[in-house]
Amino acid sequence: MATHRFAVGQTVRFSPDRGQERELRRGALFRIVRLLPEAGNVLQYHVKSEIDGQERVVREDQLERA
Repeated sequence: MATHRFAVGQTVRFSPDRGQERELRRGALFRIVRLLPEAGNVLQYHVKSEIDGQERVVREDQLERA
């Protein structure tokens, strides 16, 4: 079982996939709200935008340290 690289409460930068780029600014800051289990061998996180409070589920490979 894989281990999450980021922790609850940590601020991260989100890099959206190509289809998501129009709705989200690349490098937007999000706070980790909850660690989620693997889906298709990829760890996931529940995150909340630092700008507008929007919440979403993202893959670990879409995140980097802020």
